[in-house]
Amino acid sequence: MATTPAAAPAETGTARVVLVTGGSSGIGEATARLLAADGWTVMAAARRTERMAALAEAGIEVAALDVTDEASVRACVEGVLQRHGRLDALVNNAGYGSYGAVEDVDVDEARRQFEVNLFGLARVTQLVLPTMRAQGSGTIVNISSMGGRIYTGFGAWYHATKHALEGFSDCLRLEVAPFGVDVVVIQPGGIRTEWGTIAADGLAEASGSGSPSGAYTARAQDAADGMRQRYTGHQLSEPVVVARAVRTALDARRPRTRYAIGFGAKPLMALRAVLPDRAFDRLLSLVMD
Repeated sequence: MATTPAAAPAETGTARVVLVTGGSSGIGEATARLLAADGWTVMAAARRTERMAALAEAGIEVAALDVTDEASVRACVEGVLQRHGRLDALVNNAGYGSYGAVEDVDVDEARRQFEVNLFGLARVTQLVLPTMRAQGSGTIVNISSMGGRIYTGFGAWYHATKHALEGFSDCLRLEVAPFGVDVVVIQPGGIRTEWGTIAADGLAEASGSGSPSGAYTARAQDAADGMRQRYTGHQLSEPVVVARAVRTALDARRPRTRYAIGFGAKPLMALRAVLPDRAFDRLLSLVMD
């Protein structure tokens, strides 16, 4: 299998090039817009290219990308390299939240959650690394979640992917540091995007009225209703706060390894670090009920 072509080092005064996955909405769209406004050459990539028309009109390059499809991933990465000859940053943002009781969620759906949230991200990363190593520079930003450090009911498969992404990112950081490549994890809290309502709908379908077991129906439906209320309310942070954290990491000479940002992220992760498991369980029960 052919390797991704190496890029030439960036020339002084030229715009830096970034690939943002999951760029059709939410955090990805906000990140693409903010970096473009700062002078980056941005390639926003997503499955739903029709939803990126406004980005294209704003002068942002768009591309089709299904992170679970090898041909799509390869075409996207090779396309940006052929067009610009280098890649200074990758923002791995594509992902979704699969919610439902472990007993109810089909294992094929659990596998798909890992394919999108972890293995797809890993494949994009594999394909950009030869170029970044050849340049002797680059930054990989992995959009994780406060869910990579905490947990919630009915979110076993989602949290498993984000906990795995945290460990993946730490190991990757050690491996690529000698080549001048940085790896940064962004840990958003509650962000006002479509993510919450989509996850709530999935939870209701998996373990609500359509629950195969019927054992979790009432609790799952209550949890789904609560998620919808939170993600349509006014407490959550806007996607741009995450985009600003990405910008901060990309602009830093020595970025932090992690940036916790957005509603609830820092306090909840701090409590998780100091509370015993059972105490944190009780806290979650009070918050989620």
